[in-house]
Amino acid sequence: MEFIRIIPSQNPFLQSYCKVPTKGQPSTLCSKMAKTLSCKIGPSILNADLSQLYNESQKLIDSGADYLHLDVMDGTFVPNLTFGHPVVKCLRNKLPNTVMETHMMVQNPIQWISAMADANVDQYTFHIEPCDDVPLVCRKVKEAGMKVGLAIKPGTPVTSVEEYIDMADMILVMTVEPGFGGQKFMTDMMPKIELLREKYPTMDIEVDGGIGPNNIDVCAKAGANMIVSGTAVILAKNPPKVIKQLKDAVNKHLNKK
Repeated sequence: MEFIRIIPSQNPFLQSYCKVPTKGQPSTLCSKMAKTLSCKIGPSILNADLSQLYNESQKLIDSGADYLHLDVMDGTFVPNLTFGHPVVKCLRNKLPNTVMETHMMVQNPIQWISAMADANVDQYTFHIEPCDDVPLVCRKVKEAGMKVGLAIKPGTPVTSVEEYIDMADMILVMTVEPGFGGQKFMTDMMPKIELLREKYPTMDIEVDGGIGPNNIDVCAKAGANMIVSGTAVILAKNPPKVIKQLKDAVNKHLNKK
């Protein structure tokens, strides 16, 4: 049996993986065990220069990002198109040790599981709203060797995702309507995070949408430990400084819990 992959960056996200994947295979997941929450910052590349995707992604990792948040949209579940598994696979070939989460804003999430597993995606996050059989999709994602993320739109009650909580490695609470970057942050989504954190103290909770230094404190205080930030990081004059600000805010509140 092969054991934990040691990466010089000591990326906290990577520490959840037990086995080194063989060439061409996705990461194998640990069995669930007690864990300590850590802060993880995953910039969204949606507003990056996609003609320079590798260079933009490498710059984010060099700036202190813990993982990359890749927004996959099908033009049906959301009124926008981005990129699919061929682009993700090309990026993986360039960044073999970078943790990648695909945020699947798609109408039929089960359709793309095998393709994203083939692209060596680490976490497959999908929306429960269009999904007829969430447990089946969760099982297929895990069988494919990826972590499971469950996402909810602003209009979806947090109780809708709770029935699947035992199947999830992470819950994503959207603070904008999915589909486009640069939207205004919805503060009224914070009670969802607060409820999840109170009831599931060791669950990774991700927040995505309009997040930057001006509102990170409210997200961190509510209990989010995984932060997706797009425009605030991508368009910053000093991305490492912004990522550090985000991490410092989250760690401040994590250390109080």
